[in-house]
Amino acid sequence: MPYVMVQIPNMPAPRSPAAPRPVPTSADVARLAGVSRATVSYVLNNTSAVRISEPTRRRVHEAAKELGYVPHAAARSLRAGHSRMVLMPAPPVPAGPLYSHFVHDFQQALSRLDYTVVQYGVSGLRGDEAARAWAELRPVAVLVPGPGIGPDGVAVLKRSGARAVVTLGAEPVEGAHALLMDHEGVGRSAAEHLYARGRRRIGVVVPEERGMEMFSRPRLEGARAALRGTDATVTVLPLAFTEESAAGLAGRWRELGLDAVFTYNDEYAMLLMRALQDEGVRVPQDTAMIGADDLMLGRLLRPRLSTVRIDLPAGRDLAGLVDRAVRNPGAVPEARETYGAMVVRRESS
Repeated sequence: MPYVMVQIPNMPAPRSPAAPRPVPTSADVARLAGVSRATVSYVLNNTSAVRISEPTRRRVHEAAKELGYVPHAAARSLRAGHSRMVLMPAPPVPAGPLYSHFVHDFQQALSRLDYTVVQYGVSGLRGDEAARAWAELRPVAVLVPGPGIGPDGVAVLKRSGARAVVTLGAEPVEGAHALLMDHEGVGRSAAEHLYARGRRRIGVVVPEERGMEMFSRPRLEGARAALRGTDATVTVLPLAFTEESAAGLAGRWRELGLDAVFTYNDEYAMLLMRALQDEGVRVPQDTAMIGADDLMLGRLLRPRLSTVRIDLPAGRDLAGLVDRAVRNPGAVPEARETYGAMVVRRESS
């Protein structure tokens, strides 16, 4: 079969994908601003050792913004000999409003000191295994919530370049700075308050959610210690944070014969108070109630919720501790007693 030649008119060549725009450099910023690369570095790294006029600073910032230039964190870390990253592993349980507010203040305070806070998501790792994963990011400091690390994990982090490891928990960890949270004191204060109000058959809510035992267990033990040797009894009340669980507990309330309850925190108090009221159990006439954390929602309940207020460290104080440790990594680790528990009495008790 003969071949047939078909001439196709010239067609435009297919467009190649647009080439990516080159990454702007500090040299580009320097050219646009009419300054040296050293001046760009001084301005964008907020170096205080060199005096730069305000008009020059504005030109550099405007040029960087126009070009979309940001300093390279890794390069800056190489020059400084360490990173400016402070790692905060996510807590093992969902963070409540109190902890979220604390973290926000801490992040702002560290930002003013030229640190970058990175929150590390939950990955199923725990203890020293988690510390090895954190070390891969080469943070200059790590703030560990709860009993999530041991001495070996602290050593791993320090060998990887971390100059400060700070733990938030009930016990100090060798080699780390510690902010000691007195959860037993929370339970003790709540139970003492209920006892002083004439209540003798006292329930203590223990959340069923996984990971909460690191906080709920010492609060329960604190309540038991406060009432040991008295004529009062303590009844443990497992409770999941669901309406169904609260309704089930409220439905058994009269047979339990309790005249008071410490609800672990204000959020569980909100859940249980509504369920008890639906069952016709009056608060505080039939059952006095006290929570913990002094959240705004407790003041919106009716009756207003009595609570135990916990004095968490101010964000600027903790940021100052981190900064001192970074500047002086050989200093003896600090251990601070935190943070008092004080009863706030309202109508529910």
